[in-house]
Amino acid sequence: MASIAGRVLVYGGKGALGSKLVDLFKAKNWWVGSLDLVPNEEAHANFVVQRDLSWTDQEAAVEKDVEESLKDEKVDAILCVAGGWAGGSAANKAMIKNADAMWKQSVWPSTISARLAHKFLKEGGTLVLPGAQPAVKGTPGMIGYGMAKAAVHQLVKSLAEDKSGMPANSFVAAILPVTLDTPMNRKFMPNADHSAWTRLETVAELLLKWSGNEERPANGSLVQLITKEGVTEYIPA
Repeated sequence: MASIAGRVLVYGGKGALGSKLVDLFKAKNWWVGSLDLVPNEEAHANFVVQRDLSWTDQEAAVEKDVEESLKDEKVDAILCVAGGWAGGSAANKAMIKNADAMWKQSVWPSTISARLAHKFLKEGGTLVLPGAQPAVKGTPGMIGYGMAKAAVHQLVKSLAEDKSGMPANSFVAAILPVTLDTPMNRKFMPNADHSAWTRLETVAELLLKWSGNEERPANGSLVQLITKEGVTEYIPA
């Protein structure tokens, strides 16, 4: 590539939101690396995460692959939008199984992204992690999901503090959507009020601005994405 606007790693780059990020950043002349269980053909580089590895082995493999690809380059932004959803109260037989899945889908990628930020993010760069608005309070019907997202919120607060291992002057935040307007959510909730769902393009454009050091909130912010009648507001939790 001739002259590039910046470099970004998208963790979860083949998911609904991740794919939108890959497409938007690429269209804006950024170099884009995608990390996911499967490649995103639109990205400039792919780092395939091995689902069956342990947490520590997954981190070691991802770090090695990214280091080999970047060589001595640093990235301007790391955007982690990996995740999933599972329900279940304490009465649910699958509660522990679902909680385990939520931990692997949200907390593992977020902590690995924090390690990648320590090693490969430029000074003044951007790290965004995937929180959730419902996890600001109790989530009795989806205990594992709420636990995992609350852990991500805490991680953001820790990374924003001094001596966290983040590069100098870097910016870290979490996005806390209520419901994202994804094909899967439309499939499973066809009769919901879709005007209260946050469009993927809206989120992608917000993260592009933050990655370019525009309109950033305070470091360590947990930013709720509250959508009403198709209009999204960004409200710190």
